[in-house]
Amino acid sequence: MSNYIERFSARERVLHWIVTGSFFTLLLSGLGLYSRLFNGYFTLFGGGRNAIVVHKIAGVVFFLSSLYMYLSHRKEVAAFDADDRSWIEQRGGYLSRKATHFNIGKYNPGQKLFALFIGAATLLLGVTGIFIWSPASFPRWLVQLSLLVHGLFFVLSVMFVIVHVYLATIGNPGTIEAMLWGRVTRPWARKHHPKWYKDVAGE
Repeated sequence: MSNYIERFSARERVLHWIVTGSFFTLLLSGLGLYSRLFNGYFTLFGGGRNAIVVHKIAGVVFFLSSLYMYLSHRKEVAAFDADDRSWIEQRGGYLSRKATHFNIGKYNPGQKLFALFIGAATLLLGVTGIFIWSPASFPRWLVQLSLLVHGLFFVLSVMFVIVHVYLATIGNPGTIEAMLWGRVTRPWARKHHPKWYKDVAGE
């Protein structure tokens, strides 16, 4: 019996990396638009005008791919059971010095909350982006409100992604392998997602 078990299909991994790539493209191209302190990042795109064009294209790619990814997993990430609530009450055990074990399914509550936030942020960033895209076509107050909301969710998204990247790498070694190769080791699955492991492995 193989020591590995499949966690994500090739289609799921490609979609994830499209979302990731477009997000970081938006981040780099949008920093200079967010604040003059980051205007130097425009040189990565050959100037401010090019950065705006890249930002708009990446925005469309991110909106469509991120929304599709959320809709594909909405049933899994929107359901919270008693085991999930226990995880939330104990904050996943991250703030405890004692060894904690939770009977978690394919996604832990932290991953579910992250997915729900990104789903909502995708909609808000996309809608407000439409008003910012062509400001002369909409009332001034609506454009100003959109800039405020867009900037706020830009900052919040970056904060959430930093935590997400940390927990997928340093925080939980072995996790990133699922999105690189599509598989994880059986010991990792038993430890982090025992309920899911029992379902897929029949143990």
